[in-house]
Amino acid sequence: MGLRTGLAIYGPDGRLVSYRSKHFAKIAELRRGIGTILRDTPPLAWIWLEGGGDIATVWEKQAVHRGIDFRQLQAHDWRPTLMLPRQQRNGEIAKREADGLARRVIDWSGIGRPKGELRHDTAEAILIGLHGAISVGLLQDLPPI
Repeated sequence: MGLRTGLAIYGPDGRLVSYRSKHFAKIAELRRGIGTILRDTPPLAWIWLEGGGDIATVWEKQAVHRGIDFRQLQAHDWRPTLMLPRQQRNGEIAKREADGLARRVIDWSGIGRPKGELRHDTAEAILIGLHGAISVGLLQDLPPI
């Protein structure tokens, strides 16, 4: 999680509805932008965020303000749910693997493929969302991706 932020929205059926990347130039822009993002999305039950620090605090405050369950995790929390040990030997390998996996989630969900490159922050947001959908019971198991 950083000022370059991947976003993924999942529906109540556990399928990906939308995804994108957003860059905020500074933390003040992030504070304003989160409010806009949350107003423009369907009502959310959970926000899953990877990372910590000041940026996580901004997201958490907005989630609490709106009554959204906020869940914070790290890569080592979600990767084992979706990746084999060999796919997560190091960060570079894991990011590369995340791209292919995220594209399969997009296809499984039946939504449009990215027109260009799938940024790693967006790919990981898609996978964190899938991990979240499984964790809260929207999906009983990993879909056939």
